[in-house]
Amino acid sequence: MDNLKKILVLFIFVFLFSTYSFSYADDLTLSGEGAILIDMDTSEILYEKNSHSQFYPASTTKIMTAILAIEHGNMEDIVTIDQEVVDLTDGSHIALEPGEQLSLEHLLNALLIESANDAAVAIAKHISGSVENFSKLMNEKAKSIGALNTNFINPNGLPNEEHMTTAYDLALIGRYAMENEKFRSIVKNYTYTIPITNKKTEPRPLKSANRLLYSTEKIDVDGKLTPIKYDGVNGVKSGYTVAAQQCLVTSLEKDGHRLIAVVLKSNGKNIYSDIHKLLNYGIENFEKVKIGFANKFINNFNVNNGVIPFVAGVSKSDSHFIVRKDQKDKVEEKIIVDETLEAPISKGQVIGKLEYLLNGKVVAETNIVSTMDVEKIPTPSIFKNILSKWYILVLIVLVFGRIVALNKKRKRQRRRRTSLYRV
Repeated sequence: MDNLKKILVLFIFVFLFSTYSFSYADDLTLSGEGAILIDMDTSEILYEKNSHSQFYPASTTKIMTAILAIEHGNMEDIVTIDQEVVDLTDGSHIALEPGEQLSLEHLLNALLIESANDAAVAIAKHISGSVENFSKLMNEKAKSIGALNTNFINPNGLPNEEHMTTAYDLALIGRYAMENEKFRSIVKNYTYTIPITNKKTEPRPLKSANRLLYSTEKIDVDGKLTPIKYDGVNGVKSGYTVAAQQCLVTSLEKDGHRLIAVVLKSNGKNIYSDIHKLLNYGIENFEKVKIGFANKFINNFNVNNGVIPFVAGVSKSDSHFIVRKDQKDKVEEKIIVDETLEAPISKGQVIGKLEYLLNGKVVAETNIVSTMDVEKIPTPSIFKNILSKWYILVLIVLVFGRIVALNKKRKRQRRRRTSLYRV
């Protein structure tokens, strides 16, 4: 009987513990050594595996290069290629030549779609004058986004022992990039054509290595043969080097879900299976729910020194959160309002805060605002009038003093006349 009780207690403990975490590290059996899945709207981590461990990013580096090209350049800028661009290029390229001139927009498409390493160097030199200066700019931008465990040495991701990042950092960088309309408009495509230039007599067709956008080739996903193309994927960037192995940052918008998935150091086509598993996990287990409504009546709150002793408070805005489907009914509300509210209070004034908690963690919040004006209890009118018109009071005092003085003068004069008659 005692053993049965122990087993029952252990079962209950395991059951309760499992509901406190979004991420089940052993459930997805990913090939990649580092991985993460986040909700794009809230940055909530839905799944992670070694997400803060550093890995080589390969060409996923070019997401940052593209961000800086868009933010610091003009798409109509004409970039002239020099010999250093050619000399510093290895791996994937679009055969840029010294003296060749292309628009920054063409180079940006070559960077993100063809993953051209020479385009990356050309962009870096155009924006910052040198690869070294551009790398400094990349690291400054990474830190400002929150990617604190990232260090970029070059704009293309070619191997360097100090060129490292994490799945978490790449998710933040990918999320930031996908908020940019120009970036989104490029990475959703898997083909592009660069027209003829002063050095090339034929157009250059480009094609993306991100097969999630187009490939009908099938892969094994949890024992089921599935096309690599994933409906709803709209970017962002793949990468490969021998040291980094297969890397992929992916954005998805589907059925109300907006997700960013990252896998680092996977192998072969397993990179696509890993991404499928992450995206499937997000879609099947989570949903974005409205947990709070704008203008919802919260309560009547006491007001000190008000003509009305209370004020009605309502929630200011709708509140949404990405939540496990089996936990959406467990969200609780917490009202935070100052117990010493003082009049006057204006309609729409913030008088408190409404927090939404899941398993004790604040997952969303909104302000509580007043629905009415509450005036302060006025000072009695007679005193209020006197105090507000002090100059009249002074005048009355002066007049009264003058009258008293005149009366005293008249009395003295009468006494004088009376004494004269007596003599």
